[in-house]
Amino acid sequence: MRSNLELIDECDSTFLDVFFPYLGTDQHNTLTPNLYTLFTRTPELSSPIPVGYITKPVFEALASVPTLIKGECEVSDANRSITAFQQATEKERSAAVAATCAYWRSNKTFEVLSGWRNELYPVYGRNNELLFNVERSASPLFGVVTYGIHMSCFVTMTNEEQEKEGSKFNFKMWIPRRSSKKQTYGGLLDNTVAGGIASGESPFESMVREADEEASLPEGLVRTNAKDVGMVTYIYVRESRAGGENGLIQPEVQYVYDLELPKDVIPQPKDGEVEEFYLWTVEKVQEALTNWEFKPNCALCVLDFFTRHGVLTGENESDFEEIKRRCHREMPFPTKIQDSV
Repeated sequence: MRSNLELIDECDSTFLDVFFPYLGTDQHNTLTPNLYTLFTRTPELSSPIPVGYITKPVFEALASVPTLIKGECEVSDANRSITAFQQATEKERSAAVAATCAYWRSNKTFEVLSGWRNELYPVYGRNNELLFNVERSASPLFGVVTYGIHMSCFVTMTNEEQEKEGSKFNFKMWIPRRSSKKQTYGGLLDNTVAGGIASGESPFESMVREADEEASLPEGLVRTNAKDVGMVTYIYVRESRAGGENGLIQPEVQYVYDLELPKDVIPQPKDGEVEEFYLWTVEKVQEALTNWEFKPNCALCVLDFFTRHGVLTGENESDFEEIKRRCHREMPFPTKIQDSV
């Protein structure tokens, strides 16, 4: 049995948190000496800006990529930094990033690239400008901020239904089980709809697309009734279930939506990402959480849902304020906050 705060810890690493530095912990002592900061520069910038945390193996691999492929770099072991992808235009920078990733892929430098997706993620600067695009599977290597959507679907119960279920709460949640064949977190529980936001795609359109692809939800219903309820932000340190190398840094921004479904609308698997959907009471969801049956960031999103719907309160959860704060952590790199509707 795990506490709610332990579930947050699994997704949001405490050793990098501006509020919870926890110097001296085993995690801090193990990971910090192996981290370097990735900087980039554009002609409009007077100085380089940090865009990601990279591990020592990635630092060494990036430094050794031929200059003809990646372009000029400035390496500082003393400052634990590398400034790369300094080409004049976004198109040129993106091309250099793509060439670097292709070089690593062809040389089988990193296992994480075996999950190549042919999908681009954006990396933004301080003024929301697009600095470059990066292959999705390679984004953890560069430790850049990535973006996604998570939507929780629920069904309201009548008083009679609630009494029959023996639940303290008047709603059930649609919870999917990820396909056991997925490369990452196979067989774990998820949020009703979730996915990454590709470069050039808005959060809302990404959510509508994923709602169809993953859960077969009617587009009109989703567009009309899905409610934008904000964002969650965290920094995840990848482990074996994520696929590829352990210890890669993954800062993420998730745009969060709620959708109340009519009783006759039943999510159905469509694209093979999901094995089945369950309609569970809050108590059943809580049981699955404490047994660590959820994908880490999905557990965090469920807890965020619980804080917004009165399941978790300051009266029944001693770590309530910390949980809320850790679901909305400050990011160390430029982050673009888009219109989510």
